[in-house]
Amino acid sequence: MNTYLDISPEVAHALANNLPVVALESTIISHGMPWPENAQTAKQVEQIIRDNGAVPATIAIIDGRLKAGLSEAEIDVLGQAGLSVTKCSRRDLPYVVATKQHGATTVAATMIIAAMAGIKVFATGGIGGVHRGAQQTFDISADLQELAQTNVAVVCAGAKSILDLALTREYLETHGVPVLGYQTESLPAFYTRESDQTVDFTMPTPESIGEFLQAKWSMNLHGGAVIANPIPEEFAMDKTTIDKAVNQALSELDEQGISGKDSTPFLLARVAELTGGNSLASNIRLVFNNAQLATKVAKKLCAYH
Repeated sequence: MNTYLDISPEVAHALANNLPVVALESTIISHGMPWPENAQTAKQVEQIIRDNGAVPATIAIIDGRLKAGLSEAEIDVLGQAGLSVTKCSRRDLPYVVATKQHGATTVAATMIIAAMAGIKVFATGGIGGVHRGAQQTFDISADLQELAQTNVAVVCAGAKSILDLALTREYLETHGVPVLGYQTESLPAFYTRESDQTVDFTMPTPESIGEFLQAKWSMNLHGGAVIANPIPEEFAMDKTTIDKAVNQALSELDEQGISGKDSTPFLLARVAELTGGNSLASNIRLVFNNAQLATKVAKKLCAYH
């Protein structure tokens, strides 16, 4: 067991008894939306996982301790602290642990801590990817490299629509990361159900996804998988509206000289403003939807052990 890791009693019991566990990230709490909606949403996602028969493990760093499973009080701490909490990817974990700070985990850092704890399935909103203009900036999310090396399946609504989806797909292909479309042949683009990119394999059921993951990891094919789950039809946004908002947000990002880890929070917040908050409502719904699918996949994986 990693000496820096605390697994909550509920999560530890589930793992010891081969019960399904679904990891959740914490950047969505501190950097995704304002207090108190952020904490309320985090608790709602946990409840959806419980209602569907699994144990939620929200992942974060509290006072320098890696946490797999947060208490409601710890969720509130991150929610109230908001943007003052350090946003942690792989490179940030040692610093935040060594200095005993709070940290909100991105997709990459959540995968690392989930893998330490022995959790195989993780539900989030959307993965990071290759940013537009990366040919000049080399701005590529560490999420993609983590997917190439860490054995955790990430259930998401595709890649965030602020990214270059074609280059993101190319990067994943180069690193051997399978992109599985749940009942879709098109890569969802976060707020919209479709994009002009395809997936590698269309999977008809949660069980078929579980079978794929079992085969992959049983053959020692290291790395994760992207499980692309389109936002439900009734919460999807109009592509033209989203594209217009994204393009405006990108030009403002450029004008203001914002880059690196500040890019994504700025763009998502700006898109939410430009769409009158509709994108934030869609964001919450797609996370709920991903939590349900992740729970079903986690149940199938447990059946193999």
